Amino acid sequence: MHPIAILLIGMVTIIGAIVVLRVNAFLALIGAAMVVSLLAPGDAGEKIARVAEAFGRMAGSVGIVIALAAIIGTALMQSGAADRVVAAFLALLGERRGATALGASGFVLSIPVFFDTVFYLLIPLARSMYQRTGRHYLKYLLAVAAGGTATHALVPPTPGPLAIAGILHVDLGAMILVGVMVAMPAAVTGLFFARWVDKRMPVVPRSDTSVAAESESAEKPELPALVLSLLPILVPVLLISSNTIVTSMVAARGEEARFWSMLAPITATLGNANLALLLAAAVAIWLYVRQRRPKPGAVAGLVEKSLMSGGLIILITAAGGAFGAMLQSAQVGPAIQSLFAGRHGSGLLYIGLAFTVASLIKIAQGSSTVAMITTAGMLSAMISGTDTLPFNVVYVCTAIAGGSLVGTWMNDSGFWVFSKMGGTTEVETLKSWTPLSAVVGITALIMTVVLALLVPLS
Repeated sequence: MHPIAILLIGMVTIIGAIVVLRVNAFLALIGAAMVVSLLAPGDAGEKIARVAEAFGRMAGSVGIVIALAAIIGTALMQSGAADRVVAAFLALLGERRGATALGASGFVLSIPVFFDTVFYLLIPLARSMYQRTGRHYLKYLLAVAAGGTATHALVPPTPGPLAIAGILHVDLGAMILVGVMVAMPAAVTGLFFARWVDKRMPVVPRSDTSVAAESESAEKPELPALVLSLLPILVPVLLISSNTIVTSMVAARGEEARFWSMLAPITATLGNANLALLLAAAVAIWLYVRQRRPKPGAVAGLVEKSLMSGGLIILITAAGGAFGAMLQSAQVGPAIQSLFAGRHGSGLLYIGLAFTVASLIKIAQGSSTVAMITTAGMLSAMISGTDTLPFNVVYVCTAIAGGSLVGTWMNDSGFWVFSKMGGTTEVETLKSWTPLSAVVGITALIMTVVLALLVPLS
């Protein structure tokens, strides 16, 4: 069977299973991987076995990191460190720049914490600011969404960008650095859009928003110091990024880079994503114990709760990696590359393809993470060669992440998180949340193209 036909069958299998049959994303992805493997060339006795092998390789590469990231996020919330970061931004920027403070808080906290949890944390502040000023409620809500969605989609160790970096074999430090460079202007553009929409569609919060009201009335315990609160976020980012920088300097200067060569073994160890996240998780748990003085067994319960949420992400990510590996076995990459043969700017075509496919899958099934993982699996079969692109593959990752934000509507859990926690109607959400996500995603695409042309990193 022709590789393109196999690709289409695989995509239809995934979308059909999730959208029509309402099957869990893990089952849809692993099922599609087996279908593709059966249709691909190879010995019949090995076609199912190679799916399991690819699944194991992918789980081994990202499983520890995703599990540790889940622990960090939960510990940050439970220790009060997340609240402390928000308070710091409000104190720095002041209430007059409340939207910017909320956006900045969402931007920082959504790096280690799931978006819906960050939104839950910041909603009471948005409501409180509205009660003081009597206006701009929608702007406050959208500011949180703009900052949160940008880093949640683009900056590891959140599951989506972490997964696509693993599937496409991108250095995690490069993914963090480029992800931040792309996410910052995307979030800022989202803030401008929030102000624009707020002027044209004033929204009043509903008084029966139970989640927000419950959080507002809850007693706030003593918060940790700001430096301690930021440590679980900064430790992995600095360690992983330092390894990327040192490795780049050694590669660029060769034998002259004696100082960098001496640092390389140290940063390679400390900057390994697994060790960096383990150290950050240890700091986050220590901070939780220091602040809350939990009863015996509470720490184990916190870790177990975190791993339950992270486990599903690991399974979905590994299944997406297996799907991509089976597309490689089906020779999908060479088949699509032949379509681009002789075309100028084919590298940008891959960026456009990554963005478009991620958007379509997002619209079809609702989950940004699943859209990212599925698209990354497809693209990994196309750009497995080292000479395929004139720029670093990290830009394909950020294009996928940007595309996964476009087309969010009622089949997306984020839509309902925004609507129900924020107290907006479905129509108001469609007119605000949906276009905001698209603005953030499209800005991410534009920044990806600009950086790929100006700073190819190849």
